[in-house]
Amino acid sequence: MTGSTFTILLGGALTPTERLARQLSGSRFIAADGGMRHATTLGVIPDVWVGDFDSTDDALLAAFADVPQEHYPTAKTATDGEIAVEAALSRGATSLVFAGALGGTRSDHAFLHLLRVVALAEEGLPVFLTSGEEEAYPLLAGSREIDLPKGSLFSILGLTELTGLSIEQAHYPLEDFPLPFGSSRTISNVAEGPVRFSLKSGRAVVLARPYDLSGA
Repeated sequence: MTGSTFTILLGGALTPTERLARQLSGSRFIAADGGMRHATTLGVIPDVWVGDFDSTDDALLAAFADVPQEHYPTAKTATDGEIAVEAALSRGATSLVFAGALGGTRSDHAFLHLLRVVALAEEGLPVFLTSGEEEAYPLLAGSREIDLPKGSLFSILGLTELTGLSIEQAHYPLEDFPLPFGSSRTISNVAEGPVRFSLKSGRAVVLARPYDLSGA
């Protein structure tokens, strides 16, 4: 990764893995409220710490007292994560990683993160989510390849009706497939190496579990 990649530390689960370490190599970091706890796990010092700090305890504040803080009121019109994204963009971010964006105790935030990365991808920004054990990638009209280990599990969640969906290098390939909204047809597939996707229209998210080799 280049210096223009920023990783947003969020409050969900984050498991340190070798793959995660490679993905975050060279990134700069911004912590959103309690997501700062992941800075200890990753051994990094964020550029800035933003949020209303309602999920931050005194011990965490003391441990990262030297990191610049930007405080916002609890009654605000954006989540701490969205504020962190704006902070990254204002510092010249050209790609984003949301770490700690999946799982956790707030499913509403996790679902929002899935929608947010699709919106950012529509604006042309490379972005993905990770918990270390699970990853999420936006899938829009066009083609893309995701480097997944052979035998690892992945699914496609259609956020709209999909047309012209093709999947290559997978146990269950598809070609020019129309996926109705709400269909489970693309749940639980297995990578046969880096998986290639193409889509004519629609919005979707690829959820991948690179360390899950249990099969579909």
